[in-house]
Amino acid sequence: MAERKKLLLRLDPVVHDAIAKWAADDLRSINAQIEFALRLALEQTGRKPQQK
Repeated sequence: MAERKKLLLRLDPVVHDAIAKWAADDLRSINAQIEFALRLALEQTGRKPQQK
């Protein structure tokens, strides 16, 4: 498995709270929920990444 990339992400507190609630509802960490949301957005826009 490739090494995961790290980045600093600044979020509006209201957005962070909404993601945290969504993550808790789905039993995911906030980090996993953000990745889930990004993958969902990529798929919906036809930009799904190819698995290596």
